[in-house]
Amino acid sequence: MGTQEQRFAGPLAAAWPAIGVSTLQELLLAPAQALPVSPASQRQVWAAQHVHAETLQALRERAEADLASPWPQPLAHDYARYFRDGDRNTYEQAVFARQQRLSRATVLAAVTLDPMWIDEVTDGVTLLCEQSSWCWPAHDDTKRVHGAVVPTVTDPYLDLGAGEVASQLAWLDYLLAEQLDEQVPGLRARIRHEVRRRVLAPFTARRDWHWLGLDGDVHNWNPWIHGNVLVAALRLEDDLSRRAELVDLVIEGLDRYVASLPADGAIDEGYSYWWNGACRALEALDVLAHATGGALTAAHVVALRETVAFPHRTYLGGPWYLNHADGPARPSERQPWDALYRAAGQVGDPAARAHAAMHRLPGEPLSYPDLGLGRLLRALTDPDWAAAASCPPPLPRDVWFESTQVLLARSHEGSAAGLTLAAKGGHNGEHHNHNDVGSVVVALGGVPVLVDAGRPTYTAQTFGPDRYDIWTMQSAWHNVPQILGSAQEPGPGYAARGVAAVIGTQTTITLDIAQAYPRKDIHGWKRVACLDREAERIVVTDSWQLAAADGPTRVQFVAAGQVSIDSGRVVISALDDAGDIALTWEPAHVPCAATVRELDDPMLSNVWGNRLTRLEFDVTALGPAGTFVLTVREGR
Repeated sequence: MGTQEQRFAGPLAAAWPAIGVSTLQELLLAPAQALPVSPASQRQVWAAQHVHAETLQALRERAEADLASPWPQPLAHDYARYFRDGDRNTYEQAVFARQQRLSRATVLAAVTLDPMWIDEVTDGVTLLCEQSSWCWPAHDDTKRVHGAVVPTVTDPYLDLGAGEVASQLAWLDYLLAEQLDEQVPGLRARIRHEVRRRVLAPFTARRDWHWLGLDGDVHNWNPWIHGNVLVAALRLEDDLSRRAELVDLVIEGLDRYVASLPADGAIDEGYSYWWNGACRALEALDVLAHATGGALTAAHVVALRETVAFPHRTYLGGPWYLNHADGPARPSERQPWDALYRAAGQVGDPAARAHAAMHRLPGEPLSYPDLGLGRLLRALTDPDWAAAASCPPPLPRDVWFESTQVLLARSHEGSAAGLTLAAKGGHNGEHHNHNDVGSVVVALGGVPVLVDAGRPTYTAQTFGPDRYDIWTMQSAWHNVPQILGSAQEPGPGYAARGVAAVIGTQTTITLDIAQAYPRKDIHGWKRVACLDREAERIVVTDSWQLAAADGPTRVQFVAAGQVSIDSGRVVISALDDAGDIALTWEPAHVPCAATVRELDDPMLSNVWGNRLTRLEFDVTALGPAGTFVLTVREGR
């Protein structure tokens, strides 16, 4: 561990200047009280009549069905497949299924105290403890360090997967300690041994973990892993001095992440990753506040307060969100909405709280086991969340994230009806980056029509040297031009310049995207995207200065829905029966062609259907200096 002089000092250090190992040892509640849920012995919480009926019914039905099947078995050759052919999904799905089955059994054991469910929990815990690795193969350094394609059990790697298992076992141990000691003596000692060996010891023994952000690149792994280590340390480390040391390191790690959050609360990889980045930080700090009896709270930190608003500020309508980077436009609605609801209450953001409450639907479960056992238990034991009433979303008219240069403007405050414009500047070295500087998205009735495709299923290629061979990562399949035959390049130097947003009746973003391309003969490419509320239209204007028109130049837009092209006009029928938009352009003689991309990856087809269509406006003939204007109107 570093000396005090070497310690990173960010917003948390400023908020808690006197915090250190000795102070934490005094502040931290005992392991038996350290986590913010009630143990199963508290029957006023866990007896069936006190547990949310719809959630319990869904868990019971699936858990009872589980009993008729063997436990999911992650296989060694599936682990090796990642290194052989890039498939990471087969192994991961078996791991996830095993952990979700254990979470369901854990809740049933707490509710019923039935020895049958305790035995089911025992089997699941033992299988996890005997699993060669808790690391997901895509993250393991086993091949780089040891030349192996199976886990190296003597050198466990601490990644997202290992943190998730450690946290799950800690929550389980906290919930069922009395019952496990009575029925399965020795099991809890095994839990502690495995968590210390695989997670807590590597956490402190190695301080070169990339997710610590020591090089300044702090991303969503940081709070995700630190939050899980915090839970494991609070519950499973019985040496109180060692426990305080672990928590102190966690606080320093979380401080790096909080310091990386911009003042406007934006997340550069977008909405989907907010849940496993900023939300993980908020959840970890909430656990820390409980574990210190409320002594350590961070709700006043500006970036944390603002990031609570990020989900509703990027909301389009229905199931749709503004997406960029690797996030999908129609993400899973299974999110820990209770965590957002709690955080919004803590920072005093009624709009964010309303957005979370929108997802509290009568008759639906409060949470789901695929979100993790800790999140499931928090939702089940939060009476405020259980009592929350669904309400309309806030839908702000204009949103401008200066830090990431992302604009969202809708036709009317509080309504998804009509046209919505979104656009981004930024750079091509963002987390989960796609080459998309200057890209625009147009939605109708909250449904994206000119779209960002998102990403296919993760494989070894996704985060490897060939990432930008994947078509969805390329600027060629984003709503940006191909200039002189060139696409944008990845890297933070490929960036927008002169970015400015003006909010008003005509909300506008202006930017120069020439620097996003690997050419010196592009003297300037100015893009202006405007939502004109009075004229009820969106106008995207591209003006350029090139050294010479010695290559094909096209302005491109990717469309979702049914596309019809007819002499100077394109009509797109939006998904979800949202209506039509009509595209016209000047000069009208610029030809428009279409390329259809068939979709067979479920990460894409489940969002967009079986195809996307790229509209290609060939502006080469306009020469080295020209202007192209695309106008979008709602179809009547």
